[in-house]
Amino acid sequence: MNTAYIGRFAPTPSGYLHFGSLVAALASYLDARAVGGRWLLRMEDLDPPREVPGAQDAILRTLECYGFEWDGELVRQSERHTEYAAVIARLFSQGLAYACICSRKQLEGYAGIYPGFCRNACHPDHDAAIRLRVPELDYHFIDRVQGEFRQHLGREVGDFVIRRRDGLFAYQLAVVLDDAWQGVTDVVRGADLLDSTPRQLYLQELLGLPQPRYLHVPLIIQPDGHKLGKSYRSPPLPADQASPLLLRALRALGQQPPTDLQGAAPAELLVWGIVNWDATRIPRSRTLAEAQLR
Repeated sequence: MNTAYIGRFAPTPSGYLHFGSLVAALASYLDARAVGGRWLLRMEDLDPPREVPGAQDAILRTLECYGFEWDGELVRQSERHTEYAAVIARLFSQGLAYACICSRKQLEGYAGIYPGFCRNACHPDHDAAIRLRVPELDYHFIDRVQGEFRQHLGREVGDFVIRRRDGLFAYQLAVVLDDAWQGVTDVVRGADLLDSTPRQLYLQELLGLPQPRYLHVPLIIQPDGHKLGKSYRSPPLPADQASPLLLRALRALGQQPPTDLQGAAPAELLVWGIVNWDATRIPRSRTLAEAQLR
């Protein structure tokens, strides 16, 4: 096994896996296995109020049913709170992060870019969100599919939350710490997370962590323009449709499975996908219409 490549799939149990999830899982799986790399599974269960009861078990069963095999033990972010809290305490004590007591109403009209109201207010860190101070710098990286992506953190994002006011840890912090802790070298995920990447690059730089390579696959969207996702009640992946949906996902990723694979078992489809994987065939677009993939 090639330990120089470590990939991962990190679903959120706020719902069941859907076709968009399958495309992302398949891309990360094939990209890792095609070079003999490891493929890890991490449950991003940071937000218990939004978690659907039974979703974690359903996600694991679906992955197994569709032929995916992961390396090592499943990691749950809910078991990593101590590590997240320690890093936040360090950033806060160093003045790199600060407490914010702004309400949503106060922040209306700023297009999601934090205006810095609490930046120099020196609020205590309890009953407050914790925000990371961002530099007035342009961050950029070369995505393996989407090409160069640039974002000015100060103008386009502002100081962002790393711990919510209700005490829950933010995705941006947890994903950076866990990718580094698990030794992830390659992040393959949906293009909806492309604009999160500069924030993660800054956190990696600030904490002295290695920066993985990134590959963002097109997001599968519905006719109304909404992404396929749990919040739009996208249909869960049916167990009895594993083979046709895997074939559809391969085509969505620009791969060209032969017609004689129609009706093949999921394991056979994944073997074909590993042997023939070509990431340069993935469409260089942020979105793909689901209707075009049938």
